[in-house]
Amino acid sequence: MAVSFRLPMLRGLVGFRPDWLRSDIPAGLSIAAVGLPSAIAYPAIAGLPPETGIYACIVAPIAYALFGPSRVLVVGPDAATMTVLAAAMSAIVASLPAGAPVDRVSIAAALALGVGCFCFAARLLRLGVVANFLSRPILVGFFAGVSLSIIVGQISRFTGVRIESDGLLAPVIEILRKSASIHWPSLLFGLAMFCLLWIAKAMHSRIPGPVLVVVVSCLLSALFDFQGRGIAVIGDIPRGLPSISLPAISQMPLDKIALGSAAVFLVSFGAGLVAARSFGTRAGEEVDANQELIGLGAANIAPGLFGSFPISVSDSRTAISLSVGGRSQAAGLVSAATLVAALVFLHSALRILPIPALAAILATAAIGLIDVHELRKIWRISRMEFVFALIAMWGAISFGVLNGVIVAIVATMVYLLRKTMYPRDGLLGRIPGRDGFYDMGRYPNAAGIEGVAICFIQGSVLFYNADYVRTRLRDIANDLPPNISRFILDGSAVVYLDSTGASALDAVRLALQERGIVFGVAELNAEAKALLERAGVAKNIGAENFFNDKESVVTRFHLQKERDGMPARGGGEQTSSPREGNHEQDV
Repeated sequence: MAVSFRLPMLRGLVGFRPDWLRSDIPAGLSIAAVGLPSAIAYPAIAGLPPETGIYACIVAPIAYALFGPSRVLVVGPDAATMTVLAAAMSAIVASLPAGAPVDRVSIAAALALGVGCFCFAARLLRLGVVANFLSRPILVGFFAGVSLSIIVGQISRFTGVRIESDGLLAPVIEILRKSASIHWPSLLFGLAMFCLLWIAKAMHSRIPGPVLVVVVSCLLSALFDFQGRGIAVIGDIPRGLPSISLPAISQMPLDKIALGSAAVFLVSFGAGLVAARSFGTRAGEEVDANQELIGLGAANIAPGLFGSFPISVSDSRTAISLSVGGRSQAAGLVSAATLVAALVFLHSALRILPIPALAAILATAAIGLIDVHELRKIWRISRMEFVFALIAMWGAISFGVLNGVIVAIVATMVYLLRKTMYPRDGLLGRIPGRDGFYDMGRYPNAAGIEGVAICFIQGSVLFYNADYVRTRLRDIANDLPPNISRFILDGSAVVYLDSTGASALDAVRLALQERGIVFGVAELNAEAKALLERAGVAKNIGAENFFNDKESVVTRFHLQKERDGMPARGGGEQTSSPREGNHEQDV
């Protein structure tokens, strides 16, 4: 019998059956096994102690199980989110007064609370669509740039040499200058673990590569006293569980906290929603972005209250859970309980884990962020989208990850503007023996309607494309045969119209009027028509020249011809469609 949870906060456990534990327990153990190495390694990206990652992997899945809508998604630390977090923390630290104490854990916790607040605020405003501001090509390019930043950031952990420069090439040049200071045992061991990860992946090892590296590294560290031989280890990890505490936000620059939280929120939710939709399709779940905001908001507030950092949907943990057969959020709860046990009972083993092994795990994870297959797919589908993916990659590398977020957003906005700045247009005609109207540019057998030109604009007419639309309509009118007395704009595809667009249509009307051609509009939505009325353009056009459908245009013209004693024909010698706009969507 199904156990019913009526509270909406337990949607991830709705319909839970006790026999699901046969799948959820192994899935939870697998999530913990895969998650522990990254939980220890990822905090290093932001200069945080390893226990903060373990805390995040404990409290975040519990919070998501309580408030998240999905049965299958697993949350946790994410390499890309950690890189944006590191950039945000650096900006906050740089803004502190000289000599002021720096508590990186408190700053990370404050940012986690900020991300959670942004999630809740976006949910209240139903702004789940905000995640779509970072399109898939932009995210793919951005993550490729982030991955290169992560890889370069591991140079000091691989070599034992302190690297002071930032960027992509500067650290490489610095390590070449300091090559005499490289600790070769650390470098060789790190490279060996890096190779072990790829060998495990190539051989499809039943033991996940990161787990294998952690076990082998700890054993070798214990046998050969790596710490005594100069190989850095992670050191002491608090044995107990974290306690609830609020970071001293009042002592931090609130503007930098807000901006940093917004950047982390946008990237983590954007990437998380892409993952949620991907895994939701595989699991037969419909993803509601606004509901996911509640789950992710709670999953970020919890780490903020327990001295940790922001999290996102974890691709690797979710994939492991589904592959083992995880059925509900009970798997996440089992993984949290397993990590609690690891924190208590594996304390001594984890403290001797070599830093170069963590660098190998991070470098491998970073390489996994470079989706070469997706980049090739984008190149094949749309060269322009590929260019924007490269722009996002370049922004993350050249301007730093935090500024790279801004570059990615700007690139998205430019891309959207470009797609809507040049709406497709053309003339509509009839095909003998068939009903309806057809784009004469796509259907050579479509003939124009004698005396009437029906032109479509496929897109909104707004301030940034109004001049282009006005020019296109004027050019189309100039190419019409002399027998045209009616020029009708098919407004069925005009979604939005603003005051600038209204002025552009009025200018077209006036230019046609000077040539003795009547301008009319068909099938315009009520909102756009109301704007034309407020602008006074509707009055200039005349109520009799607004039509509910295109058939009414032809019918009225024929009736007028008959009244005038001039029989009208259904087709004529109107010229074929003029040059079309830039887009290729069908009409």
